[in-house]
This record gives sequence, structure tokens and C-alpha cells, in this order.
Amino acid sequence: MIQIEKLTKRFGGNVAVEGLSLRVEEGEVLGLLGPNGAGKTTTVRMLACLIAPTSGHASIDGLKVGRDDDRIRQIVGILTESPGLYEKLSAQQNLDYFARLYGLEDDERDRQVERYLRMLGLWERRREPVSGFSKGMKQKLAIARSMVHEPRVLFLDEPTSALDPESARTVRDFVEELKGEGRTIFICTHNLDEAERLCDRVAILKQRLIRVDTPSRLGNDLYGRCVEVQLKEVAEPVLAAVRSLGFVRQVEVHGRKLAISIQDPEEQNPALVSAIVEAGGLIQFVEEQRHSLEEVYLTMVREETRP
Repeated sequence: MIQIEKLTKRFGGNVAVEGLSLRVEEGEVLGLLGPNGAGKTTTVRMLACLIAPTSGHASIDGLKVGRDDDRIRQIVGILTESPGLYEKLSAQQNLDYFARLYGLEDDERDRQVERYLRMLGLWERRREPVSGFSKGMKQKLAIARSMVHEPRVLFLDEPTSALDPESARTVRDFVEELKGEGRTIFICTHNLDEAERLCDRVAILKQRLIRVDTPSRLGNDLYGRCVEVQLKEVAEPVLAAVRSLGFVRQVEVHGRKLAISIQDPEEQNPALVSAIVEAGGLIQFVEEQRHSLEEVYLTMVREETRP
């Protein structure tokens, strides 16, 4: 759905995005992560045809950025950093206005405006001027605006920024629903827990692309895989049995817990458990050690920063 090849954007002598190549499949949710100034918003603005790239190529559903810009704008929705709403108009009037710009007919426009105001919990406030809305309510209205024309591709720049926990959950549920409809969603976010929950893959950007993969594979590639076995008691025969297994790379003891590094837990766990039990170990639980996306992200960005 989105194809990016060596996309670059310079502002004078400053490079905002350098040689970005990336592919996003139809129906995929991709998270674009990076520190402030990494080029995330610039990338979204180029793909949404709001600014022109300096060099490189990009296409959305086969339409080329720089050649088919008007057609691309018809099939994408974008939530920008600033809501950019008309403060004197009501929530309903704001959505109706943008729905008219997208060419929706009267009946369809009314349905779409009501649908998204209800989905984002704003229907009861629909007739109130936006100037009286909280920052979080304006953010939700801006998200509704990005969806009113039913775009095939959705760009969300910090979608839960300034939202309270309940509103943020509403937005996450909304994104999950859109994902279930098969839409392609491109999310820029600093909320790494949110990215881990919502995204099929994440791309880490710092002017240039550092890595792109699923959150779990990024962690596995960086740290390897490790199984934690909680025992009633750690005895030397158990340790000896575990260390004798050819597939075990390393064993660490943390109280009554063993941290065991192995290559393929799905295949090797049965033999590992059998060896512990045969050595007299009483297992209380077994689970794979998970590294958070936050750990992975911070490690990769720091490594990229080092000279």
C-alpha cells in the first residue's frame, strides 16, 4: 500500500529525513518511532502530499507522490500535531465542512459525521463551539475529521497526545476497530507501550531508518531469547542437568529463578522441562522473558548516537 524508496527531505542545509526506504502492506499498522527531530512528522507530511520531498520516490496504493498528489489526498486521512479546527464552529459543523470538501453527498455526510462523533464520544457535545472543548476533545474531533471520508490509508501523528487515560483508551480501541476493517495505518508516536500493543511492525527512525520489524523480533535479535523457570528450590543437580543440555547457551540464577538462554523455546522447552523434572526440580512456572519495546528502542537509538 505504501512504497518508499530513498526518500529524502532537506530544509536548507539541514537534513530532516535521509534515504528512507520502507514498505507498508495493505491492512498493516506500522509505528514510526524516533526522538524529537528524527523526521517522523516530516515523513508523514511528505507521504500525505503536504510537502514535497527533496529526492527519492514514494507511492500510495500505486499513486506517485509528486505526480498524483490530488488523488492521494482523496484516499488518505491525516491527524497532524495541531488539531487545526475552526474554533467558532461546532463539532458537527467542523466535520460537515470537511466532509463537503471531500465531496460527500448530503445523506452520506450526515451518516459519517454522526458515526464518528458517536465513536469518539462527542455526539452529546456536537452543537457546542469547539472553542469550549478541552485539548483532548479537540484531539478526538481531529481524529474524527481524518476519518470522515473513509480513507484507505490513515496517518496519525501522536494520536493520544494530551488525552486522559480514558480518552486514550477510546482512541486505541478506535484504532483497533479500524485495523479490523483492513485499513492501512501509519502511526507516529512517543508512546512505546501503545506502539507495542497496536502495531504489527515498528520502524525506528533517526533521520535515517535504523531498524524495522515486529516488536518481538526486534527484542529477540537484540537480546536473544531467554526462558525463566521458577523453582521451589534451586539445587545443584538441577543446575547440572540444565547446563548439560546442548542447546542451552547460558544459565543465570536469581534466587529461586533460573534465566536460561536458548535459541528456540517453542521446540526446546519440552526437553528443558523434562531435564529439570528428572533431576528432581519442582517447577512452579515457566515463561519466556520479554524485553519491552522501550528497552529495545532506547538501546538502538543510543547505539545509533554513538560515534
